[in-house]
Amino acid sequence: VSFELAVPTVEELAERIRRTLVNWPWLVCADDGGRVLGYAYASKHRERAAYQWSVDVSAYVDVPVKRSGVGRGLYTSLFALLRLQGYANAFAGIALPNEASIGLHTAVGFEAVGVYRSVGYKLGAWHDVSWWGLRLQAIDGTPAAPRPLAEAAREPGWDAALRSGLAVIRV
Repeated sequence: VSFELAVPTVEELAERIRRTLVNWPWLVCADDGGRVLGYAYASKHRERAAYQWSVDVSAYVDVPVKRSGVGRGLYTSLFALLRLQGYANAFAGIALPNEASIGLHTAVGFEAVGVYRSVGYKLGAWHDVSWWGLRLQAIDGTPAAPRPLAEAAREPGWDAALRSGLAVIRV
């Protein structure tokens, strides 16, 4: 269950992607013909400054290619990029029930943190959301602020981090 109440227009989605890319990666996996197989992105976890080293992440995989490594590959690359930016934690909310998403998040190392009961109302029903956390990296001492995407993308290891998830995709 997506918590969108209406399908976003192409323009609305393009604007979301543009705003996201100021600070965080938005990755897309497409086949050789350009058909989108899945995407994953990061966003701000919370507003307060003390949360700046944590992000929320989300992934979508098209039904015909589920269980083909697309989600794992996207997350592998996304997490590598977020580490280069200086993020320490990633959190994901999963609308319940969703065994496939729980399986993906468990497979890439997330641990369950808790459940928000009846937090979203859609299609005439209340939905629970389970929250999952992943430690991206330990940061000792006083951490530097995470770097904006454009700055981190100039790092020598950026391209390797971006490609790091390709090896697990079986499409």
